[in-house]
Amino acid sequence: MIRKTLSTIALCAVALAMSPAQAQDKPVVIKFSHVVADNTPKGLAAMKFKELAEKKLPGLVVVEVFPNSQLFGDSKELEALLLGDVQLIAPSLSKFDRYTKQLAIYDLPFLFNDTAAVDRFQASPQGQALLKSMENKGLTGLAYWHNGAKQLSSNKSILLPESVKGQKFRIQASDVLEAQFKQLGASPQKMAFAEVYQGLQTGVVDGQENTWSNIYSKKFHEVQDTILETNHGVIDYMVVANKGFWDKLSPKVRLGLEEAMLEATIYGNSIAEEKNQEAKAKVVSDNKAKVVQLTPEQQKAWQAAMEPVWKKFEADIGQANIQAAQAANKQ
Repeated sequence: MIRKTLSTIALCAVALAMSPAQAQDKPVVIKFSHVVADNTPKGLAAMKFKELAEKKLPGLVVVEVFPNSQLFGDSKELEALLLGDVQLIAPSLSKFDRYTKQLAIYDLPFLFNDTAAVDRFQASPQGQALLKSMENKGLTGLAYWHNGAKQLSSNKSILLPESVKGQKFRIQASDVLEAQFKQLGASPQKMAFAEVYQGLQTGVVDGQENTWSNIYSKKFHEVQDTILETNHGVIDYMVVANKGFWDKLSPKVRLGLEEAMLEATIYGNSIAEEKNQEAKAKVVSDNKAKVVQLTPEQQKAWQAAMEPVWKKFEADIGQANIQAAQAANKQ
């Protein structure tokens, strides 16, 4: 009887000793690295995710957000994610070219009519399947985040497709974007996002393509002569996690993070268009670059000039994906 009592006391002591230790387990630290400014749609969505995740999982999760390429530039962040140096990143969809050719669909010029069409495609079975298209490479897609439509700028006068012939344009590391500018007779130059301003300022490149929020927040309009409102493509992001890291999270933590990601995505995507229009207004009011709105005829000329790019990548992207994207325009 005494032995049983002592055993019971010993077990209780062990349990009491373990409880504080368990309660003081270190929280999961999630380093979230991205390359744009805090006041952009992606920057604001990342901060919203941090707020929501820490609120839903108090003491269990700490999210550290590193904007503006503070940790890694866009040429290194995917490698850093796979090595476990960061846990979350949100690269432009163009950055996944070496992991899957299917996501190059987002680089096809003039594919989507508007953001609503992009939304419908991303919510479709084909769009959702693309989130998981790189799991065999160790990348798990968690969400799509909007930025906006791309505009074309140069430090030289541009208006019609033939006017960019011979000019050097900064591009993301994408075979489709490289083909797009070659089709126009221009010279595409792959360059990290953090280097673009200096490249434009020093004349290493003549121009670039980007959203209004990126153009304004990075002050590209201060070193460009003309910005054409072409809306010729889309810059969206995929929030991705290292699959090994994500799969090892406890069900409770993973569920909380999924809920936070969903709410942050709704928030970020709801303000993306507003932020781009605000940025455009500021670019116009700064009056440092001439902002040109194309006529319907000029817009058609740009579409016709870029259209041959589609055929080159149809097999890699998949006809079913392209058809789903086109169907999203008609709803």
